[in-house]
Amino acid sequence: MSQLRINDLIPDNRLVTSGHLACPGCAAPLGMKLALNALGPNTIVVMPASCFTIIAGPWPQSSLQVPVFHTAFATGPAVASGVRAALDMQGQHDTNVLVWVGDGGTFDIGLQSLSGAAERNENMIYVCYDNEAYMNTGIQRSSATPWGAWTTTTPAQFPEASPKKDMLGIMVAHGIPYAATATPAYPADLVAKITKAKAMHGMRFIHLLSPCPPGWKCGDDEGLELARMAVQNRVFPMLEVEHGTRWRLTMEHAGDPVEPYLRRQGRFRHLSAEQVTHIQAQIDVRWQQLMRRMEAEALASV
Repeated sequence: MSQLRINDLIPDNRLVTSGHLACPGCAAPLGMKLALNALGPNTIVVMPASCFTIIAGPWPQSSLQVPVFHTAFATGPAVASGVRAALDMQGQHDTNVLVWVGDGGTFDIGLQSLSGAAERNENMIYVCYDNEAYMNTGIQRSSATPWGAWTTTTPAQFPEASPKKDMLGIMVAHGIPYAATATPAYPADLVAKITKAKAMHGMRFIHLLSPCPPGWKCGDDEGLELARMAVQNRVFPMLEVEHGTRWRLTMEHAGDPVEPYLRRQGRFRHLSAEQVTHIQAQIDVRWQQLMRRMEAEALASV
């Protein structure tokens, strides 16, 4: 029997074409391709300043075969709210509004407009493709940068001193209909979550881990493998949350040690054994907190 191909499971709508401007090994175009495969051509993309505003290509050329609104860094959800309102006034309620933005425009610069849209429960799908720094402008740290990581603004002598912001927890606290984590390294899981989000109404938030080889200081062919490692060592649990309460893991997590994941990335090469142990301890604590939360909610629902 011939090996099953991903396109046998996930048909390609060809809404992301060749000729995009991503760096070799960038996971973001694969994430966009999978998202648009799930959403289909009746979609409008709102894209604040990020790597992807370059990747998509300058007007009038674009690698995306759907309408794209390029917006200012802080205004993605605000613009998407206006697009949604205009579509609804025209009776186009079935057109998807997709906000596609990096971690800098989500965790930092765009947080106020995202929180406002979430509080209003605006009818949009918001995808944060998270490469854990401001990669487009030279690998500066963001509040998505993990503790201990090197960036150009957190050099090895003074690496990132703050833990990564819990963006999913922030969005869940708004009580939105749907929030989930995903990565292009597990394409069927990503497509299933986008498809589920598409069928819902209101604010839907997808936190997409998207490795960046230049920023992570890894090989062009290593990004997706590193993303799978991040899931299996519980750095990035794969889960979904409905209406702020129903937490559910969407795959098994092996609980592999974190050190191999760290050592394969130049941004962590300076870490001492003690620092690696500290990171492992923090991962274990967060995992136990997640398990206790899920157990408590399961008991409450009985």
